Parts: sequence; structure tokens; C-alpha cells
Amino acid sequence: SDIGLDVLTLYAFSTENWKRPKLEVDTLFSLLVEYIRREIDELHRNNVRLVVMGDYQKLPSTAVMEVNRGMDLTKNNTGMVLNIALNYGGQQEIIRAAQKLAEHVANGDMKPEDIDRKAFESELYTAGLPDVDFLIRTSGEMRLSNFLLYQLAYAEFYQTDTLWPDFDRHAYDEALLAYAKRKRRFGGV
Repeated sequence: SDIGLDVLTLYAFSTENWKRPKLEVDTLFSLLVEYIRREIDELHRNNVRLVVMGDYQKLPSTAVMEVNRGMDLTKNNTGMVLNIALNYGGQQEIIRAAQKLAEHVANGDMKPEDIDRKAFESELYTAGLPDVDFLIRTSGEMRLSNFLLYQLAYAEFYQTDTLWPDFDRHAYDEALLAYAKRKRRFGGV
């Protein structure tokens, strides 16, 4: 937030990560709980609002409890939004949005021709958040890994071989400098 970011989204656990070994999954949730317990008061003091997207209610109860506690504590904060993707998958998010729109049509709340970009985006987990400007992909990977498939339409991409646990302030500053040199065209010339 000290550089003026409005929203920072972190991909913490995907819907596909359940396929990993149980010990690794349990460790990831333990780290999540530890992080929230350790950092939530500072986030709150800095006016950061914690938001979680995905089907996080299916996480272990301790993780759900800490996530809910963090979101409740920071819900009225007006500064940067820290959006954490937990049990999230982009394809599933798109299907979920389509199902919700189909329910609205079936209930007579809207007509099929009323479904436009605004209506569709209102059913995404990121409803009310701005479009993604910049994606930083760590670990040398060259794939989206089912992350924000709709929201990344015009995002600028940055790839680094640095592993996420080693992605420090210096690596972050390098990424931001690379982004600052780009000219965004949004499909134009």
C-alpha cells in the first residue's frame, strides 16, 4: 500500500492444490493461519481490507475461522484491498458466475438479453474490484495455472525465475520497474 496499490491479489491455494500430498496441504493451511494471526493487526492498523475469494469455506475449520476473523476485523477499512485466492480456480469461477446468472433468469429476475459484461462481472468473486493491471508470475513458470482467467484479459505479465518464498522487496521493485516501462494499449495501437 505504500506505493499506492489499490488491490493486491495473492494466489494462495487453488482448487487443484488438493491433489498435492496431505502433509503439504496441511502445511500450507498452517502457514495461512500463522500469517493471518501474525499480520492481521498490522494490516488493520494500516487500513488494509482483507478479502478472500474462492470457495474457502471448504478449508479446514481453523483456517476458515482465521480468515473470517481477519475479514471481519478489517471489513470497514478503506485502504488497499488484500485479496487472497483460497480454494480458487478461474474456470470454476466462470462456471459459478454463469450458474448464478442462469438462476436469475430462471427466477424471472432478469432476461437472457440482460446478461452483459456488467451483469457477468457482478457475479465474479472480484465483483467491485478493478481489472487486473499486472500479473507477476514467479518460479519460472509460463502458465496461468487457472488464475483469474477472465480478469487477466488486458493485464501486463511479468515472469521471474525467483521462487515465491524468495520473492523479496528487491524482486518486487524490479517487477514494478519493468511494468512502469510498458505502454498499455488495451487492444489498440
